[in-house]
Amino acid sequence: MLSKTLTVKNPSGLHLRPAGVLSQTAMKFKSDIIVEYGEKRIVAKSVLNVMAAGIKSGAEITLICDGEDEAAAMQTMTEAIESGLGEM
Repeated sequence: MLSKTLTVKNPSGLHLRPAGVLSQTAMKFKSDIIVEYGEKRIVAKSVLNVMAAGIKSGAEITLICDGEDEAAAMQTMTEAIESGLGEM
């Protein structure tokens, strides 16, 4: 299991479009991918769960990848989040 703390850089947080990009990226991997935000644990492969979490711009999240391709998942997901999920 790998975990990493990241800051959401999207100007308007994880609304529909960036949440969709995050979920689509997560679905490419066999590993379980969880986003922790405050007290919430969100399954990253569900766009509705990601949107419902209400993650705002500048929020700190913890990304957790657990499974056979966790290292690749962590690297790809980190790059996607740090690049603004297609919005920057």
